[in-house]
Amino acid sequence: MEFELERDAFADAVAWTARGLPSRPVVPVTAGVVLEVTDGALLVSGFDFEVLNRIEVPVTDKSPGRVLVSGRLLAEIARALPPKDVRVAVEGNRLAVRCGSARFNLPLMQVEDYPVVPELPATSGTVRGDVFATAVAQVTTAASRDETLPMLTGVRMEVTPDELIFAATDRYRLAERHVPWQPSDDVASRSVIIPAKTLSDAAKSLGSASDVVLSFGSEGGGFIGFSANGRQTLTRLLDGEFVKFASLWPTESTTTAEVEIAPFVDAVKRVSLVAQRFAPVRMSFDENRVQLSAEAEDESSAEEELEVGVTGEPLTIGFNAGYLLDGLTAVKAPRATLSFTTPARPTVITPVTGLADPDTANSTGEQTYRYLVMSMRLRG
Repeated sequence: MEFELERDAFADAVAWTARGLPSRPVVPVTAGVVLEVTDGALLVSGFDFEVLNRIEVPVTDKSPGRVLVSGRLLAEIARALPPKDVRVAVEGNRLAVRCGSARFNLPLMQVEDYPVVPELPATSGTVRGDVFATAVAQVTTAASRDETLPMLTGVRMEVTPDELIFAATDRYRLAERHVPWQPSDDVASRSVIIPAKTLSDAAKSLGSASDVVLSFGSEGGGFIGFSANGRQTLTRLLDGEFVKFASLWPTESTTTAEVEIAPFVDAVKRVSLVAQRFAPVRMSFDENRVQLSAEAEDESSAEEELEVGVTGEPLTIGFNAGYLLDGLTAVKAPRATLSFTTPARPTVITPVTGLADPDTANSTGEQTYRYLVMSMRLRG
């Protein structure tokens, strides 16, 4: 195998693939990346039995071949190379990397022992790249990090003929977003659970593309793929049934507050500086204002007051500041509405619509984002 390509293209391809490799691989060969040259293209791929990352870049193809080398080491070497064209070739049982006067030789791993990589399912449809990236970021913030409850570490994606509905929860907050998409054929309604971390990584990587291709096929097969700009991520779906969350959304509210997000977020951050871990930030809404306060056991305290648009009954409620801030910062609009029922019930955060072009909002599904956060018990 031998090929040449530009240094930045080589470094980006190897780095993107290597970042998904396991830090403590159960099977040693999964710490490697496969380099395969065929028909003027280099395929760089990494697979750990759960997630496949693969990228294709054009190269000057001098001889085809397929080898396996240490992924992280190759990524470090590629990043450190001088800004010149790179020549890569197999020399005996080593991979020779030449760039200017820099020369590296890496031992080859046994590519015959590499796991069989699953095929990408049939193309199911496309979604706008920027819309996909934003929606995934808004929803994954609510996914659990607790591996003892694997279902909650995933994002539920419901597929309908017109839209994709993403939802995630860690039992303390719940996020949901509807996204328009273009199915490639008649698609039966179904739902799958995608690992949140993999989905987030894929969305960040592919979000700059005009369209992202979704591949899960008509029969499923236990994997879902995301592709754009020569990059592919294929991940195994989570088994099991997602929590039934539809009934958690309140059907009415007794008090609403319309807030300007930027100053409200800054005020919450300031006041929460004195709140001890897991201690609530108190918020009292009354007469178009909110008073924020927090205190600690060492008698430290903080207070701040802001003007907000309050409709309905006065209300005092407490929140975990971090959970509240996650929901507010995920709103891609200048203002948000907080809808309350009672201090003991969850609060729903939604963007204030009508501030942007309504046609654009409808085409992206932005107005469908909503975030539910549980309240906390206040002392006294």
